[in-house]
Amino acid sequence: MKNKVSETVIKRLPKYHRYLEELIEAGEDRISSQELSNLTGFTASQIRQDLNNFGGFGQQGYGYKVPSLKEEIDNILGIPTVYKCVLIGAGHLGAVISLYKGFAKSGFEIIGIFDKDDKKVGTDIGTNTIRHTRDLADFLDQHPEVQVGILTVPKEGAQEITDILVDKKIKGIWNFAPTDLVTPEEVTVESVRLNDSLLVLSYYLTERLEKEE
Repeated sequence: MKNKVSETVIKRLPKYHRYLEELIEAGEDRISSQELSNLTGFTASQIRQDLNNFGGFGQQGYGYKVPSLKEEIDNILGIPTVYKCVLIGAGHLGAVISLYKGFAKSGFEIIGIFDKDDKKVGTDIGTNTIRHTRDLADFLDQHPEVQVGILTVPKEGAQEITDILVDKKIKGIWNFAPTDLVTPEEVTVESVRLNDSLLVLSYYLTERLEKEE
């Protein structure tokens, strides 16, 4: 069913998840689509349409049970599953990502960190000791349970690392390298373009400043 759902809808699900989590922490048990609209900024109609893609989960005149709806969205997003990950690139960004506490909460566990800098190899980030990138293939052979690769490397080395991950049957890549990766269709790639996001911010700031002049 999820294959038929638009990417736009899928990208809204984490926002629903985040607000439902906050509602549970606040002790809220029930919420209407209009109340959820007020929180998320999406229209009540859009929220109902989004959730109907996966079965609905609400009752007319009653709304949604917050814990139940969060559990359903958890299941849709695959959060109950624990994905073993490797991170390649132990620079500043890689270190921040590897120490991010939300990883475990979202079902991701980094079990290996790699870098080509000999000065970093052997040092620790959290509970992981940095290994040399040349050992990545052997590590993946020894840990076939790894399903996700996280790339925080320069664009020059990104495709080479990607080829190793693909060869070792990695199923998903979270890509922070500023380049488009070439992968087979069966490998899911989610690219995070920090500079692109900054340029979008720049556009809106420029637009607002022009209106103020």
